[in-house]
Amino acid sequence: MKLAIITTLIGAASAFAPSQTGHATTALQASEIELGVTAPLGVYDPLGWLSSDPESFERRRAVERKHGRIAMAAVVGNIVHNNHIVFDGYLSPSNDLKFSDVPTGIDGYKAIPVAGGAQIIAFCALVELAWLPASKYDGDYGVGWFGREIVDPEEKARKLNVELNNGRAAMLGIIGNMVGECLTGQTMYEQYAAQHISPFRDGQGVF
Repeated sequence: MKLAIITTLIGAASAFAPSQTGHATTALQASEIELGVTAPLGVYDPLGWLSSDPESFERRRAVERKHGRIAMAAVVGNIVHNNHIVFDGYLSPSNDLKFSDVPTGIDGYKAIPVAGGAQIIAFCALVELAWLPASKYDGDYGVGWFGREIVDPEEKARKLNVELNNGRAAMLGIIGNMVGECLTGQTMYEQYAAQHISPFRDGQGVF
């Protein structure tokens, strides 16, 4: 049940994405097609979308990039919160709720007041529709790499490849962490503290 709820929440991240009606070009750059190519698969296109439906490839690449960025932020946030590194003060003064009162792990969202959840959704909508619009398929919002513009094509291609592959790893990492928590009933911190590395046994040890 928990996993179903979390999966629904993750899917909702793309619900704000507006339908694409002529905002994106279908003229694919060779460098964009080659980004994220991993041996031994090469350019993995078993359904032939690159030639038959290039805009679908552009959109799927944009979605992959965006979800990878979200997942990387989620992994970092999960690690930080599971180590009990939180803001000082109150998350909701009217509810007498401190940041430190929010549980780690999946159940943390249950402690957020309804008004707080509405603010999160409103912020996501602002990002998706105005600030960093999903219709901008290349994912370049003019902020550079830590504020620095990369002019060397080879360096830029390498960093874009790193971003894509780290995003893929983060998507697997965060969903794996959530599945592990649902199977074991323990947060990441509790699993490590108990040396519970494998979810397939009684909660103790690696094997």
